[in-house]
Amino acid sequence: MPTFALRRVGVGLGVATATALAVIAATPLGGVAAPSPPHTAAARDAARWLAGEYADGVLPGPFGGADWGLSIDGAIALAATGVAGSTRQAATAQIAAHVRSYNSYDDWGITGFTDGGATAKLLYVASAVGADPTDFGGWDLRAETLSLIAGADSGHQHGRITSRTTAESGSDPSNTFDQSFAVLGLVRSGGVPQESVDFLIRQQCAVGGFRLYPDADGAPSASCDAQRNATLDVDSTAMAVQALLASDATGADEAAQRGADWLVAQQGADGSFGGSGPTSGANSNSTGLAGQALAAAGRDAEAARAAQALAALQLTAGNGGAAAAEAGAIAYHAATLAEAVTNGIGENFRDQWRRATAQALLGLAQVPLGRIGLDPPPSGEPTPTGSPKPTGSPTPTGSPTPTGSPTPTGSPTPTGSPTPTGSPIPPGAPSLTASPVPSTSPTAAPTPSAASPTPTSPTPIASATSPAPGGGGRLPTTGAAIGTYLLTALLLLGGGAVLLVLGRRRKA
Repeated sequence: MPTFALRRVGVGLGVATATALAVIAATPLGGVAAPSPPHTAAARDAARWLAGEYADGVLPGPFGGADWGLSIDGAIALAATGVAGSTRQAATAQIAAHVRSYNSYDDWGITGFTDGGATAKLLYVASAVGADPTDFGGWDLRAETLSLIAGADSGHQHGRITSRTTAESGSDPSNTFDQSFAVLGLVRSGGVPQESVDFLIRQQCAVGGFRLYPDADGAPSASCDAQRNATLDVDSTAMAVQALLASDATGADEAAQRGADWLVAQQGADGSFGGSGPTSGANSNSTGLAGQALAAAGRDAEAARAAQALAALQLTAGNGGAAAAEAGAIAYHAATLAEAVTNGIGENFRDQWRRATAQALLGLAQVPLGRIGLDPPPSGEPTPTGSPKPTGSPTPTGSPTPTGSPTPTGSPTPTGSPTPTGSPIPPGAPSLTASPVPSTSPTAAPTPSAASPTPTSPTPIASATSPAPGGGGRLPTTGAAIGTYLLTALLLLGGGAVLLVLGRRRKA
């Protein structure tokens, strides 16, 4: 083979090599880094403890009876860690059978109301646990959620998830948590309208944080910056960041990264976070959500610090003292942990432990909300010395999936309802359920605003349809880095070129 031909092949290989290496250097080698094995093990321990708190697929509220919002939070936590599959299946079936117990006031005798945030959250959890969101307990939750999105005639409220209200139910309670769940649920079930993402972005102030309530002074507010002295909230920001990262809508990535920057600035020296208002002190709920959001945004060092702060609030057989049998549970804050170590977890404190654990373990598992149910949960390694698996809360087995539509037993207690005197739950404690629920004696309230859909009750669908493919949007995925594939392709290309040259030389 002539020398100039060999030289041309060599130059070509050099260019190909340089190009491939440049691509590798410019390509992020990973999005969400896997949490450390001890933190993964701690998350699974927490999930096992939480699974032991379920009874027939339901978590109780502070007054007894089914708490559907808390039961949903628990199902999300179990799906994020991949433990207690039978409990998760039982919870999924119970939630599906009680859709209207959660997203309406039907159980209180107030008909015609549909809570937009609760509907969006149901859409999300159906997608996250692998159920069909278009036929969840007989309800097409995607269609129902879309029907509650404010239309173009609502002005600056266009794209907002709203509630279907009545004079008896009161005004629309939807907030930034609800909007984030709407974006997440719609992304996961087939796609989200740009205007819903735009509305969520308008809840972000110029400094990067998101406000909790889109309303100011009793009326819808155009944007966060349009509200004087808007209170920015860690929990709302963490939810919004994860929702935006799950979307491929215009402007979502930039807003999410600004939100992550703001979260980093709020982190305490010990890695913890506080909320706003009565929850402004460091607590595991806010730390769990913020740590999960930071992991989703690729802020691995800050996410690891948050996980460390959460691990310090977790009961183990070694540090649990009087509460050693509750190993895996995560305290709301240090004072609650100290109380449990001394006296155990009293029944009047147990509800707070359930709520704290369900949300806090998300910051240990570090699986973003946009990826739960899509990526395999991190398995970690055997529990390290000093953090044994809980001995008093085994993973429930033999919990069959309920059939039919069981009737709620007792008086259902909504998440966020008033706490009995002496209960340790701080007023307004952050939770994945943020929509208020009426008391048992509702009073008349203003009629819905023009942004609210016409008050009509949704109609269950009669048959199942195939769910739209759930997408992860731009959210980073775990697994092998793309550089591995590029290097392999380069080696194969180079090897093929060498074989071609040698073959031609042999012919010559």
